[in-house]
Amino acid sequence: MKKTVATFLEARAEKRKLVMLTAYDYSMAKLADSCGIDGILVGDSLGMVCLGYKDTLSVTVEDMVHHTAAVSRGAKEALLISDMPFMSYHASLYDAVKNAGRLVQEGHAEAVKLEGGASVARQVRAIVKAQIPVMGHIGLTPQSVNVFGGFKVQGRRLDAARRLIDDAKRLEDAGAFAITLECIPAALSEKITEAVSIPTIGIGAGPKCDGQVLVYHDMLGMFPDFKPKFVKTYSNTGDMITDAIKRYAEEVRSGAFPAQEHSFSIETDVLENL
Repeated sequence: MKKTVATFLEARAEKRKLVMLTAYDYSMAKLADSCGIDGILVGDSLGMVCLGYKDTLSVTVEDMVHHTAAVSRGAKEALLISDMPFMSYHASLYDAVKNAGRLVQEGHAEAVKLEGGASVARQVRAIVKAQIPVMGHIGLTPQSVNVFGGFKVQGRRLDAARRLIDDAKRLEDAGAFAITLECIPAALSEKITEAVSIPTIGIGAGPKCDGQVLVYHDMLGMFPDFKPKFVKTYSNTGDMITDAIKRYAEEVRSGAFPAQEHSFSIETDVLENL
């Protein structure tokens, strides 16, 4: 059954955990979608795991449109959510609505996600008014990495914790259908979840959120640059891939591949008349 924004709201009401995963291309989207997950996020994390950037700040709207469109061809059941990249919604409400519209119209996203709380409530309200569903994102917002001074847990101080609760309420009031909570203490995430009536999706935010999301490169052991504390590795796929490539290289060099079963034949008389 096709998952929608309504599915997310129903899950919250029914206390059913939501499952999300990232995808950045057709093949992975198709695999993830076949597992019956609720949502696929085309995250601007693609800048780091796909494009090799040190952070997400260099990702463009064109990057997001390109990858979201690819994912849309493989995601048929999960709700498809696309990140709005850095500076695509900060300068003006016009930019925010226009760029969100591009992700929907050209990328075929079914919702967009943008980082920030009270500071982006006006943008959220404007995008929702344009009939585009919005997921909020508070806590560690990677586009603010230079302000935070790195990838650090957020909300440990009293004033910061109160601000995050207020941010969540402001996003709900602006019309967001869900909120991602990233790198927030588990007990605080529980209070935020209790403070709003829309689903919270955790990533490094403990078990009391209404759902969870992970970058698939992390949970499959495919991104060796670093591993966040909150990641559980479900398969060392990166090791499996490197082992397979090494065996392929060895067989090519030794002449073991391609073998006869990997080759095509031709009629003898054709060869004789060449």
